[in-house]
Amino acid sequence: MKIPKFNFEAAILYQDDDFILINKPPFISTLEDRNDSQNILALARDYEPNAQVGHRLDKETSGVLVIARHPDAYRHISMQFENRQVTKIYHAITDGIQSFTNQVVDVPILKQNDGTAKISRSGKDAQTSFTTLQPYKNHTLVDCRPVTGRMHQIRVHLAFLKAPITGDEMYGGKPFYVSSVKRGFNLKKMTDEEPLMKRMALHAYSLEFALMDGRKVVTEAPYPKDFQALIRQLSENKR
Repeated sequence: MKIPKFNFEAAILYQDDDFILINKPPFISTLEDRNDSQNILALARDYEPNAQVGHRLDKETSGVLVIARHPDAYRHISMQFENRQVTKIYHAITDGIQSFTNQVVDVPILKQNDGTAKISRSGKDAQTSFTTLQPYKNHTLVDCRPVTGRMHQIRVHLAFLKAPITGDEMYGGKPFYVSSVKRGFNLKKMTDEEPLMKRMALHAYSLEFALMDGRKVVTEAPYPKDFQALIRQLSENKR
């Protein structure tokens, strides 16, 4: 799939002398990736030469990402992530109808050599809280609040709850096809239907942290078009 050139400046949600927060699009790596012609760090450094990313989002994950403009700012945000002082909220669409109310998953996650992660007693501690935002016919929009920051944490913890993220086939999620909710959905002859979202339905919705002067800032990232389209289809076919 061809990815359009990313306009870094157009994606800025907030900036000051110390930090830049952007709405990262899906299908672009946070750091350098040999399979990617562009990445967030390189684009950020075109805009701010001393830029360093404060954390990572998976390549497929969209949403709010914080970038430090200078080394002091990078140390400042890194310490907050390390000390779990950053409030991160993700929105995920999961398979099945889920009824979560501040449901905490506290099970360790082990990073594996093949680029995946799994639940394991020998893994690192990991905690995530889940709350249902909107149930649909066969899916649910879920508020996800990770306390720790393990690899694929939300994905693994939702799979543990038997609520895998829609489209996340690595952890048991199923692709979403419009034909599953739309009666009389017709494809052109000699073509196969493609999933509505060509990725997992996970979006980093908001981030709250302390600026250099101690003031807290909360930044929210609007849903990208594919996430909006999925919610629209689910909303139109609730029952």
